[in-house]
Amino acid sequence: MSEVQQNTQNTQPQRDGPRDSIYIGKKPLMAYVTSTLIQLANQPSVTIKARGLSIGRAVDVSQIILKRMENAGYAIGDVRIGSETLQAEDGRTRNVSTIEIEVKKA
Repeated sequence: MSEVQQNTQNTQPQRDGPRDSIYIGKKPLMAYVTSTLIQLANQPSVTIKARGLSIGRAVDVSQIILKRMENAGYAIGDVRIGSETLQAEDGRTRNVSTIEIEVKKA
């Protein structure tokens, strides 16, 4: 396997978790709101996950669902914060903050 392929595989986030998770990235904010609402139509709760600079977007997504969909009866469940140790391209390790926000039907 070439070095480029190894780097690509190592930097991809692992998404082997349950289907009730939304991973926040760089897409437009409303794309994540829509995706979360679609998941909530089929499941009792959805976890919005983000790390690093995307944490603010995750909070925005959860608040848009709560405030704009007041009549739908959604509520915030558990909020978990933490950090992960990642290895940078130059070989150093660094800590990256993480957040998981549970949105559920009330």
